[in-house]
Formats: sequence, C-alpha cells, structure tokens
Amino acid sequence: MSMIETLLATPPGFRSEAAARFVWQLDEQRRLLLADTRGLTPADLEWQPRPGMNTRGMLLAHIAFAEANLAEVGLFGKAVGRPQDVIGLTEEEEGMPLVPGAPPAPALAGKSLAYFVDLLAKARAHTRAAAVTLSDDDLERRIERPKRPDGTQRVFNPGWVLYHLIEHEAGHRAQINLIGHLQKSM
Repeated sequence: MSMIETLLATPPGFRSEAAARFVWQLDEQRRLLLADTRGLTPADLEWQPRPGMNTRGMLLAHIAFAEANLAEVGLFGKAVGRPQDVIGLTEEEEGMPLVPGAPPAPALAGKSLAYFVDLLAKARAHTRAAAVTLSDDDLERRIERPKRPDGTQRVFNPGWVLYHLIEHEAGHRAQINLIGHLQKSM
C-alpha cells in the first residue's frame, strides 16, 4: 500500500511555535511559486497582456519588495522600512503600480528568473531572521502607523503581518499563473 503524507511541519529554532508555522506556510507558498515559474525566460517574465498591466517579473519583484518592507516595519518594528537595503531594488524599479498604458518596468528588462529568485530569497531570509526571534507575546504586539493622508489610522500586529505575507504571495502567485495562461492563449 502506498501512502501520501501531507503534513504541516513546525520548523525548529523559533521562539514561537506559531511564528514557526507561519514561516513553514510561507515557505510552502514559495515552493509552489518557484515550481510554477520554473523555466520562464526573460521574455516570459517581461510579457505583458497589454500596456499598463503587470508582468510576471514585476509581480515577483513586488512579492520580494513587499515582504522585505513588511518584515522591516511589522516584524523588526522599524518606523520606516528600507526594503531596498534588503533586496537591492527600489519601489520605483519594481514598477508597481503601473499607470494605464505603461510598458513594463524598465529596471527589470532582460532579467533572468535567477535574478527574481535571488530577490525572493533575500526577502525570505530577512523575514525568517525576524520571525525566529518573535515570542507568542510579540505576535500580539500592536503596531500603530502614522495617520494616512485620508486621516485613517493603521494598527496591526506581527501575527497579522505573517498571515498577510501568506495571502499576499498566494494572491500574486495566482496572477502570475493567469498571465501565463493569457500568454499561451494569445
């Protein structure tokens, strides 16, 4: 008899079992993302369904940039995130959001899949470095951000940040896969 095991594992070395499980889930999403993008060429990564729409490369860069920024602010507790210091790419170079009718982000032109995988790895290492230090109490710590231009106040905690990183990557993974389907159909 053969058996297929599908188990959520708790990685060792974390102060919080909950934080460890969040990181396991992040790593599982990343494994799936990398499997879905395996073999993409620079041309595939730059392909745009039409001007003003994201490319797969832009989405990969955005996942890395957003993860590094959220780790900076939401896990390390910095007042201002500097994701460019983590992954070596600025928000402007990432290219999102594009204005209607715009071409793909020029800073990402001709980049190989290995380039994007490296951005993602740098962001994840940064997230992991923060997450291993968090206690269960730290996951509940309220973080209040400066008021937004519309006057609203943003409050979150590191537990939510880890959850949001999972949903963020999963959502953009779906977009990346949709772009691939569109490319094949055109």
